[in-house]
Amino acid sequence: MPTRRTSDVIVVGAGVVGAACAYYAARAGLSVTVLDRGPVAGGTTGAGEGNLLVSDKEPGPELDLALLSTGLWRELAELLPPQIEYEPKGGLVVAAGEAGMQALRDFAAGQGKAGVRAEEVPGDRLQELEPHLTPGLAGGFHYPQDAQVMPALAAAHLLRTVGDRVCLRLGEEVTGLLTAADGSVRGVRTAAGEVHAPHVVNAAGTWGGEFARLAGVGLPVLPRRGFVLVTEPLPRVVRRKVYAADYVADVASGSAALQTSAVVEGTAAGPVLIGASRERVGFDRTLSTEVLRRLAAQATALFPVLAGVRAMRTYVGFRPYLPDHLPAIGPDPRVPGLLHACGHEGAGIGLAPATGLLIARSLGGGELPLDPGPFNPARFEATA
Repeated sequence: MPTRRTSDVIVVGAGVVGAACAYYAARAGLSVTVLDRGPVAGGTTGAGEGNLLVSDKEPGPELDLALLSTGLWRELAELLPPQIEYEPKGGLVVAAGEAGMQALRDFAAGQGKAGVRAEEVPGDRLQELEPHLTPGLAGGFHYPQDAQVMPALAAAHLLRTVGDRVCLRLGEEVTGLLTAADGSVRGVRTAAGEVHAPHVVNAAGTWGGEFARLAGVGLPVLPRRGFVLVTEPLPRVVRRKVYAADYVADVASGSAALQTSAVVEGTAAGPVLIGASRERVGFDRTLSTEVLRRLAAQATALFPVLAGVRAMRTYVGFRPYLPDHLPAIGPDPRVPGLLHACGHEGAGIGLAPATGLLIARSLGGGELPLDPGPFNPARFEATA
């Protein structure tokens, strides 16, 4: 990719959200420089499972964003190489008892009015979808719109496929924002010098709050830690993304305390991925044997066949959390030329295309595909 000092837009962050912003901006005819202090997908994206979900989102702005992204991911799967491992395998949410099933029915009914397809599955038919699922569950809901990608490769190919319209500069940390006399953006400063552009996009993930402070504005992004267990390669013993009903409540919770709920899915390469945990402990990467014990116990309760399978490794990542569980997307009214695309928590991979399209349309003055109001980056300051 070419090196240049001036572009139409600078994207700070080479995760999947930043890559999607660069991709759609370049497709709109803009020249883009992408800066990251590390490698492509070196942050949250590289520690993600690749979930593209509508099943865990209640009706509202985030679900609207997810439904838009679902269609965009299908389009991207036709354009990007097969190595991104896009797999429209669907999701299955299960409940142990009737109370849990009723909660799932109510949740799915609301989602259906928003355009989500959800099919109730009685307990005695769950094994038709997942033969190795534990018997005796009350039932579940199948979500055919759920899918999965390999997130690091998806980010890399989003950046690569637009060719020389994107200049990728890795290992280059942004240390300051350049502004004109009227306060408007004119670029960024790095250890290697200045890079100029009239627009800068904050796609810095869990460091999005730190970057906002460089611009003199507040954005309360906090890291929310999660672990994933990875098994040895297996035949396809888990066909879909399968999770217990309490996962939805954990996603919506704002608690800083440790929460774990079984999330199990197979991959095209063979290993089974086991999550999910959530806790706010800053950027502490210390291995937690308690979290891993809980994840293993919950996964084997859902899929007893996994009890005899070896866990080959584990990895940890940090979700970029905002207090209202909605990302910050779009122009910052406090700093002309500054845009934000961060705070997606655990949904950034799934929401990346819609986020990138919103950013590109905001830059180019095109028609926005949905109401950007709920994602206003200045909304926290307005309610403080």
